[in-house]
Amino acid sequence: MIEITGLTKRYGGKAAVDGLTFTVEPGRVTGFLGPNGAGKSTTMRMILGLDRPDEGRVRVNGRGYVTAALPMREVGALLDARALHGTRTARNHLLWLAHAGAIAESRVDEVLRQVGLESVARKRAGTFSLGMSQRLGIAAALLGDPRVLLFDEPVNGLDPEGVKWIRELMRDLAGEGRTVLVSSHLMSEMALTADHLVVIGRGRLIADVGMTEFVRHSSGVLVRADDPERLATALTAAGAAVEPEPGGALAVSGLEAGAIGRIALDAAIALSELTPRRLSLEEAYMNLTRDSIEFEAGAA
Repeated sequence: MIEITGLTKRYGGKAAVDGLTFTVEPGRVTGFLGPNGAGKSTTMRMILGLDRPDEGRVRVNGRGYVTAALPMREVGALLDARALHGTRTARNHLLWLAHAGAIAESRVDEVLRQVGLESVARKRAGTFSLGMSQRLGIAAALLGDPRVLLFDEPVNGLDPEGVKWIRELMRDLAGEGRTVLVSSHLMSEMALTADHLVVIGRGRLIADVGMTEFVRHSSGVLVRADDPERLATALTAAGAAVEPEPGGALAVSGLEAGAIGRIALDAAIALSELTPRRLSLEEAYMNLTRDSIEFEAGAA
């Protein structure tokens, strides 16, 4: 289990992480989402003790990770697949880590087989493609057979077979009762992998919720009315979020279709369409984080 309480990290006058509090439970895959610059990587680094928080604390299995006697047996992490000595072979890279972590040499060959790198074990890691480096980084994370695992963008560079493999691996690890935290920008993949979501923006918590509930609560209703402006005013007054759609339609969230119909009836506004629609994870995520995007491209 990972417990984060009031975590804050500043660089100069800017808070990269700002009073963040959430818990990553064992037995499920937790997706860690947020726009670029949201503070995800900084949070992961503080979990591992690579950065020191200015305020708050992190507990891994009830204590600070830096106090662990055998840290690789408690937490496995993939933060940067290219963070390795390129002249070492894949096997020697893992062997060096195993010796440093008091891990049996036999475990090196086990994880090489597990990630599909057995045939290239004696090739220099510096010659690997990004996808192969990702597999080697995952092997390093698994080396100590830890109960807690952190993966930052683990599917980058992987082909479709590799993406499917890492998805199944993460779900299998969670199914064994391990704590699995995965950061990714690939919403389609998170929709297939994560059981729970933690969403942050500008260093602050936006959502900490189960996957099904997140998408359900982010879904809405498409409405077409004879007087959309007056209906939008009435719906907003009732607590709904209303966005104009092409063709004069309204995208309404926060109210069920029946409640929207009753409000329209009370206001004597005729409706020509009242269609509930379920958003994809990507659509729900974009709606939730639109005010937290720090780096946004302009029009061409």
